[in-house]
Amino acid sequence: MQRRKPYLKSSRSNESIIENMNIGDINIMVVKKDIKNMHLSVLPPDGKVRITTPMSTNNETIRLFAMTKIAWIKAQIAKFEQQPRQTEREYVTGESHYFWGKRYRLQLAYTTKANSIRFTGNTVVLTVHKDSTTKQRENYVNEWYRAELKKRIPPLIEQWEKVLDVKVKDFGVKNMKTRWGTCNAKASRIWINLQLAKKPPKGLEYIVLHEMLHLIEKNHNKNFVALMDMHMPDWRTTKEMLNGFVLDKYEGITRSDDDDVDE
Repeated sequence: MQRRKPYLKSSRSNESIIENMNIGDINIMVVKKDIKNMHLSVLPPDGKVRITTPMSTNNETIRLFAMTKIAWIKAQIAKFEQQPRQTEREYVTGESHYFWGKRYRLQLAYTTKANSIRFTGNTVVLTVHKDSTTKQRENYVNEWYRAELKKRIPPLIEQWEKVLDVKVKDFGVKNMKTRWGTCNAKASRIWINLQLAKKPPKGLEYIVLHEMLHLIEKNHNKNFVALMDMHMPDWRTTKEMLNGFVLDKYEGITRSDDDDVDE
């Protein structure tokens, strides 16, 4: 019996070739670009599957790689379907918002002066201009989260630089849908996901350490795992905590290999 070939459709975008490959009932976006290794990701919010490969990789190799990972792919898609999620935030009174892992009830207040955020008990008071839009409120809250993270990150970097004998030349905070953090080893730069301000502080330390270890070991190999075990023996528990915590509507961090390292 002749084996049916997967359906492929190609397009070009800048320096990448994008193809769609069907394996059974799973559609996979294949992105071919100038990188060294093949990476597999299952992306939020609905479990879209992406494989990023070097330009020279042929489609049969990609298909076989995907087939060896099919059980993992299905498991990750199932996790997305089961994860508790908040509805899209409107930044109105009564909503739940998180800061360092604690849940707060939002109370909206109005002002003609500068926006502000303050906490009183289990309530977070967001004071904004009365005519502000949902997007403007979201932007302000995200910038506030960013500022809070930038207070916490430098002491953690300094702490782990001494332990690991490495040097982080720069760091940044940005919203990332598929990664908790990234590391550019050549530039000695790490990026931290803004969403970590909503998770327990242990999660931030775990991600900072994880990314800084990529300055020593680029790949998620046995040596990398051994280094994590040495410096943070309970890192697996923290990782599970992060991935199981209540997610924003679009969130859902997952990976199968070293896709948090910039090529």
